[in-house]
This record gives sequence, structure tokens and C-alpha cells, in this order.
Amino acid sequence: MKVAIYPGTFDPLTHGHLDLIERASKLFSKLIVVVGENTAKKPLFNVKERVYMIEQSIKHLKNVTVDSNSELTVEYAKKHNVNILVRGVRAFADFEYELQMALMNRKLDENIETVFLMPKNEYSYLNSSLIKGIADFDADIKNFVPPVVIKMFKKKRKEK
Repeated sequence: MKVAIYPGTFDPLTHGHLDLIERASKLFSKLIVVVGENTAKKPLFNVKERVYMIEQSIKHLKNVTVDSNSELTVEYAKKHNVNILVRGVRAFADFEYELQMALMNRKLDENIETVFLMPKNEYSYLNSSLIKGIADFDADIKNFVPPVVIKMFKKKRKEK
């Protein structure tokens, strides 16, 4: 049984993330999407909200689960006996960053392997920061995110 982890901040989940989750779910027996509590970033959605959005969006994928993590991904992987990490690469700039991260993870644990997946062309420009930026201007984001994310943005707007 091949198990992989797809770690990320997912603030918020985009169609690009969902595309990678669906692709990875076909490659591995089990995929664990791990929502990170990245202290370097100031997320719009808290971890519980991000986990919820992903869970609502992946119900059709029976071999995918969602969890959260506040430690190094390598440590999470060790605790769960997983040695494969899935990472998305959209452009050359992503590859450079992801390569550094993969090499560091391998240095921290030589058993960790990183698999890079590319999203469909129509999602290659998407990132969570862009989505938050246009959502701030109340722009229509339905082509970029699952319906649950739109609902969560509306809820956040009401809370302000």
C-alpha cells in the first residue's frame, strides 16, 4: 500500500489544489491532505476552516483524508509512517522553491521522497494569494475555487 502526504497551507483551497488531490489520489492507495499551521503566513481562514473546506470538496475521493499539522512535515510523515510527499509545481519559480524544500526534507530524513505534479494548464496560474486578492474586491471567484470556499468567503465578509 503506497501512502502519500500532500501538505500545504490551502488558504483557501483552489481548483488547482483540488486538481492535484484528484491526480495524486489515482497514483497512491491513500492520500493524506495535511493542512499546515504555517506561522510565517497570516492565513485568512483558520486551520479548522481550511480542513472543513477540503473535506467538503473531496467527498467523492474515497482514498483521501484530511488532517492538520503544526510541526515539520517530515516529523508528521515519520509519525504516520509515510515517506512520500506530493507537491504541486506550476511554473519555474515554484520548481526552484519546491526543489529546495525537497532537498531539505531529504536531508532531515533520507527516506522522504518528493513527487512533483503539475496541474492542468487552466490552473497553472492559480494560487491562494491571487484568489484572496480578487475576493477582497468582491470579484466572482467561482471559476477558481469549489463552492464551499465561496460560502466561507461570504461568511468571512459578514464577520468583518
